[in-house]
Amino acid sequence: MREAGRPVPADGGRERSPERRGRRRHRWDARFSPYAFVAPFFVFFAAFGLFPLLYTGWASLHKVSLHDPTRMEWVGLHNFSRLLEDDFFWNALRNTLTIGVLSTVPQLLMALGLAHLLNYRLRGSTFFRVAMLTPYATSVAAATLVFTMLFGRDYGMINWGLGLLGIEHIDWENGTWTSQLAVSSIVVWRWTGYNALIYLAAMQAVPDDLYESAALDGANRWQQFLHVTIPALRPTILFTVVVSTIGATQLFGEPLLFGGSQTGGGSHQYQTLGLYLYEQGWFDFQLGRASAIAWTMFLLLIVIGLVNWLIARRLNSTGK
Repeated sequence: MREAGRPVPADGGRERSPERRGRRRHRWDARFSPYAFVAPFFVFFAAFGLFPLLYTGWASLHKVSLHDPTRMEWVGLHNFSRLLEDDFFWNALRNTLTIGVLSTVPQLLMALGLAHLLNYRLRGSTFFRVAMLTPYATSVAAATLVFTMLFGRDYGMINWGLGLLGIEHIDWENGTWTSQLAVSSIVVWRWTGYNALIYLAAMQAVPDDLYESAALDGANRWQQFLHVTIPALRPTILFTVVVSTIGATQLFGEPLLFGGSQTGGGSHQYQTLGLYLYEQGWFDFQLGRASAIAWTMFLLLIVIGLVNWLIARRLNSTGK
């Protein structure tokens, strides 16, 4: 019951104080502000990531010409089945795999060794860390131009050095393995320092107690590296392997600028999947076929991610 003599508000007691309204606004702010902060990412991802992916998948099921991209003719899975019968597609896939192996394996091994050296206290270590990151900051065009001159047949510095050893000049661009080695060397030069800094950061997170215990057991530095550092870096190594493999699958700038042709040489000897997509879409004007190649590359990346997940799960289970 209401107390006698107390005035009743006109709204029947439902009037809210400013403090109560402030608390309610604070609860709304705490609840919805995080979504507002992350909303721009999802908006841009939907506009520049998800929509192009879905539209490319839709275009891969049609016959589309670059001359009239709005006119689509339904062909179903014909573009994909045509790829399975296309020798140039298999050649590009084989070249992508070969260049990926030739660039990823030496790159990560060298990065691991450099990170191990930088992990010790060296005079001027900051300078060496910045110097190793410099190739990554260099543009693809500038790096490829320099390596093209280095691998020149008649006046290249590499053939000049080989000539001092009595080896005849090598036509790097027109050979199959030589051209792929040359393209791989550009990738190795650009990304070794970047991966070395990733390994270095992971090495510095390894507890010193593990190294001290290994030293007390009589392990030298090489044994400590094999039995302490490598197991501790296992997740980081898996991460760099996957990222480098994805980058090798999407390789485009280096082979394009190395020979200046979308065909990857006169015999397609170093044409990657990225170059083959570029040729089909912007030179043969077949956007439907190019979209099918793009989605094939996307499916390959999914397979790579699943393999990495299975390997990481297997290693974690054995580690336990």
